[in-house]
Amino acid sequence: MRAMIKALGAFSGKVDPGFPQKMRPTKDAGTRQNRIVVALSFVLVIAGAGVANAQDKGTINPKPLPPLANPDDPKTPAKELFGRRPTPAPISAVTHAPAPVAAAATMGRPSLAAAKSTPPESRTVGFYAKGCLAGGVALPINGSTWQVMRLSRNRNWGHANLVAFLERLSEKGAKQAGWNGLLVGDMSQPRGGPMITGHASHQVGLDADIWLTPMPARELTRVEREEMSATMAVAADRKDVDPNVWTPAHHGIIKAAAEDPLVERIFVNAAIKKALCRDPNSNRAWMNKVRPYWGHDYHFHVRLKCPADSPECKPQEPVPAGEGCGKDLDWWFTDAVLHPKPSPTPSKPRPPLTLADLPAACRAVALAP
Repeated sequence: MRAMIKALGAFSGKVDPGFPQKMRPTKDAGTRQNRIVVALSFVLVIAGAGVANAQDKGTINPKPLPPLANPDDPKTPAKELFGRRPTPAPISAVTHAPAPVAAAATMGRPSLAAAKSTPPESRTVGFYAKGCLAGGVALPINGSTWQVMRLSRNRNWGHANLVAFLERLSEKGAKQAGWNGLLVGDMSQPRGGPMITGHASHQVGLDADIWLTPMPARELTRVEREEMSATMAVAADRKDVDPNVWTPAHHGIIKAAAEDPLVERIFVNAAIKKALCRDPNSNRAWMNKVRPYWGHDYHFHVRLKCPADSPECKPQEPVPAGEGCGKDLDWWFTDAVLHPKPSPTPSKPRPPLTLADLPAACRAVALAP
């Protein structure tokens, strides 16, 4: 596995804030060492489940997965079903009404901003790490201010709100920061749901990874989109950003994203949060949405709020009050976190989610033609 969590403390793999919702325990949750062991045990469990890191290369010749021998077996992992669905489920899978808009093709769909008709309907079902998506909308792989990366993963799908947000951020935020545009990493699968490799969250079409690399002033080739790496923005000692990489533009992009009213949280490496906390401006209300988390040093992870049109969407607990700077960050830079000792007792892998573990509506989403 990719550098096995970079000696754990310098973790750069892709383990997402889906569950538990609060990775950093409270002060009365036991000894510091126990908290570290519990947190890292969770990381290792997920990491052992077949992680596709954000920087893992894709392929220009993706091959379809082989058919499942027993797709109707209730023990079949849900990720095996959702991972084999290359197109979105119709909105009727959860509303029991005719879909008003035809499903979009992954390649070449007109942007929502440019569409003259009513935007497509989407429905988010369940929680960010235990749910699915109906009426998924594809972010076009090319826009005037964005390009989609790792096309072979077919993870440029989301709720209509997410697609509109990315288009809006790429045009406004990137240009205000002086970039040509954004490079967009993983969003969700066409029907959301658990993934065969990678994320624990990204299941309901409301999560997106945005690379900390500005879009070049040209269209990237297919090979480049599958093989180039994003920019590592954190210093080697993991205690701050790399001054040779970090720029005011990085700060501006994350700030612009956090100020969007649809954004619920943004996950960044603790070193990036520390850099953002040095903002001298008095208007710092947006800082509350930016949360420190393991990894997230090549990209930042945007999570939107539950949409008004999705009553079955389950929101995450509200973020704690305050900016999350100063003493709130100190724990992340302790030696026990940066250089943890492995647990003496290996953790057992968490069993994969099945359809029975997901909201009932996700069965219809997964099995819809």
